[in-house]
Amino acid sequence: MDGLSAVQARIGEIQARFAAATPSTATSASWASAASAAGLTGTSSAGGYAGAAGTASESAVVSEAQKYIGVPYLWGGTDPSKGLDCSGFTKLVFGNLGIDLPRTSSQQATAGKPVASLAQARPGDLVFFDYSSGRAGIDHVGVYIGNGQMIAAPQAGESVKVQSVGNPTVIRRVLPEASATAPAATGAAGALAGVPYADLFARAANKHGIDPSLLAAVAKQESNFNTSAVSPAGAQGLMQFMPATAKGLGVNPMDPASAIDGAAKYLSNLNQQFGSTELALAAYNAGPGAVSRYGGVPPYSETQNYVRSVMSKAEGYR
Repeated sequence: MDGLSAVQARIGEIQARFAAATPSTATSASWASAASAAGLTGTSSAGGYAGAAGTASESAVVSEAQKYIGVPYLWGGTDPSKGLDCSGFTKLVFGNLGIDLPRTSSQQATAGKPVASLAQARPGDLVFFDYSSGRAGIDHVGVYIGNGQMIAAPQAGESVKVQSVGNPTVIRRVLPEASATAPAATGAAGALAGVPYADLFARAANKHGIDPSLLAAVAKQESNFNTSAVSPAGAQGLMQFMPATAKGLGVNPMDPASAIDGAAKYLSNLNQQFGSTELALAAYNAGPGAVSRYGGVPPYSETQNYVRSVMSKAEGYR
């Protein structure tokens, strides 16, 4: 039995155990007992199916979402052994695959990139809904799985299930679009012919789903490809990481391969967080907090010039 089959078998087991309770005795405690007996937790994938950070794909998202079918709805729930609400479910699914989403559905509706219509939606996209007539804004989210279906934690008294997607208010894509944004490593390296460390830029860009020309342009802007550069503020190496940022990413800023891979991962995360290349670059320069605070590129001349300069350099490398 493969990992996914084992997961689905466990789901059936805990659903059967939980269904054995009558409505008057079906409590969160009985669900927790059934889930615990089946080994269902929110920290990793049961049955040997685990999504490593940075390896999320459409099929991986769908498989991970299927794991939680049958978990009862619990408002505010983030632990599947107790119950999940809609955004707790989506945060858990993507978190298990290395993609950190905000906690609430309204916050998640700003993550990634917009998808224009359901006709253009792909499995793994997030679908959002405004069901409340009492207040404006997003109040529900599910994971689109294709063919007009989604997996979601619907409402109190129900469980995570497959259902018709209906008419989403918003659709967002948080998965890296590697095939569209990152050419094959050999082709990318050819496009960067003559650029120092072209092969490292191509490899890291392909791995993390970003444009290798953009990555090379950041290195040019930050250090002029100087691996031993240290700024007056203490930023280090080819990609000019501050020591605390480098430590948080597990990067050796003075090692070109480590620094380039770390910068690619960081830029990919920033792009997912803010939804555009320009805002990702602004966050790389001024910090994510400044971009969040101003709701866009901060009104700092240094940052605004940085974004324009890097974008121009990247265009020149293509």
